Amino acid sequence: MYSFTEENYLKTIYKLSELHSKNISTNAIAQIIQTKAASVTDMVKRLSDKKLIRYEKYKGVSLTEKGKKVALDTIRKHRIWESFLHTKLKFGWDEVHEIAEQLEHIKSEVLIDRLDEFLGFPTRDPHGDPIPSKTGSIPKNTYKILADMMEDEQVVMNGVLDHSPIFLQYLSKLKLEIGTVLLIIEKIEYDNSMTVKINGKTVQLSNNVTQNILVIPDARK
Repeated sequence: MYSFTEENYLKTIYKLSELHSKNISTNAIAQIIQTKAASVTDMVKRLSDKKLIRYEKYKGVSLTEKGKKVALDTIRKHRIWESFLHTKLKFGWDEVHEIAEQLEHIKSEVLIDRLDEFLGFPTRDPHGDPIPSKTGSIPKNTYKILADMMEDEQVVMNGVLDHSPIFLQYLSKLKLEIGTVLLIIEKIEYDNSMTVKINGKTVQLSNNVTQNILVIPDARK
């Protein structure tokens, strides 16, 4: 068994490793977890002693296979709980993350397996993130960032990078959700903002917004 804090660290290291193939710095971990670098160093040493990570001073951190399994188990529980809260209890997609952060540490595998079956074995959570299987396999994201798309391209929103309530609430006001079709009308060179058409309505999106929206090409076009 592992503590809540240990699971959170392993989950954070895994998510950072998805973005950076090289070893993860303790400063990067501290920034995500919002704690002091010294506290991260202490925890990293503990995780290393338990053979959950590989750590070399000044070179960073990487997960062992054992640590990766714990991280993926925690992520799986988190995303299954998010799916349950959203689809069955009707929580908004901006509300589920904080609650799932608490529920993801429940130890019962039987409960999670039955919840997964009850939901019909979902493959994506409400934010479009892939749900790891019980065996630890996880689909590789082929999404692209909306900011990287070109004018006249038509895409489908399939995920978000920013899970903060304020960002998700903003998208909801724009009627932007998973499955929404966007037509890129113009990219503004001055500030990298973008003019898009959503459900027949023209909307201006800032670069900060488009950098946090994940899309795939619209196969129907």
